[in-house]
Amino acid sequence: MNLPRIHDFLRSHRHDSGKFQPAETISKPFRWWGLRRAKDVVLSHERRRLVHFNVTEHPTAGWTAGQLVEACGLEETPGHLIRDRDQVYGEQFSRQARALNIREAVIAARSPWQNAYAERVIGSIRRECLDHVVVIGERHLREILLKYVDYYNGTRTHLSLSKDAPKPRTVQLPSQGRVVKVPRVGGLHHEYRRRAV
Repeated sequence: MNLPRIHDFLRSHRHDSGKFQPAETISKPFRWWGLRRAKDVVLSHERRRLVHFNVTEHPTAGWTAGQLVEACGLEETPGHLIRDRDQVYGEQFSRQARALNIREAVIAARSPWQNAYAERVIGSIRRECLDHVVVIGERHLREILLKYVDYYNGTRTHLSLSKDAPKPRTVQLPSQGRVVKVPRVGGLHHEYRRRAV
């Protein structure tokens, strides 16, 4: 089986990205980008909506505390925050949570099922998005995830929400036109909606 080499891939996709970066960035494809960094998401439990995300190659407790402030500035501040025992949540993060009147619930060691919603969304990001793209850099990853979060919140159905999206959608009647396919996340996923002819 003759598989394409990474150089062939890069040569054929150099026009797809605004700023093409050489293969050295790809030599450490996600280096936990998109996996650990995507864990720095804020998820609303009531409708499984992704409220905030950000990525960085070198997370620190200060950076993570800043993400908490950014997330709370977008929404009303949650009363509780469930998190794991990762070292990136240091004392600075805990002080910031207390300053925002957020009670932290730290899950037990090696117990991801205690934070099932967050683990599920991390798995969805990985399986439905990052496993199908080659990330060229941090900015590229942020752009991909921004599109995926928009798709996740507005289009992707959830069985727990009676096959609705986190942002509720209206029912489209047959009288509204024929069904058309709308590409989402750069064509990785599709949304089907009715459009008048």
